[in-house]
Amino acid sequence: MLVGPARALFMDEISTGLDSSTTFQIVNSLKQTVHILNGTAIISLLQPAPETYDLFDDIILLSDGVIVYQGPREHVVSFFESMGFRCPERKGVADFLQEVTSKKDQMQYWVRKDQPYRFITANE
Repeated sequence: MLVGPARALFMDEISTGLDSSTTFQIVNSLKQTVHILNGTAIISLLQPAPETYDLFDDIILLSDGVIVYQGPREHVVSFFESMGFRCPERKGVADFLQEVTSKKDQMQYWVRKDQPYRFITANE
């Protein structure tokens, strides 16, 4: 619940128990509010739907307590491509981001076939 205008919002897991449509509507409303008020919202979400993910201006990706990426949403995929990982066309970027930092899932995105794969840690 928000009471009154705020220029900085910090929200953790606001989508717990919500369907993707409701989450989209809430994030869309928050985006409009912070743009009108010239504010900032930092919202943590686990695996948002693609349409919700696309509402964000910037991404802060954490893995093992380390910031792996911080910057514009539209540059995050190219950042991982520069490291040798490619997001498949039919894969949601949010899902890709969660999996590419996971020891269990990272290998499937490795595209540098001329180089042997090894797990790239969050610190690297």
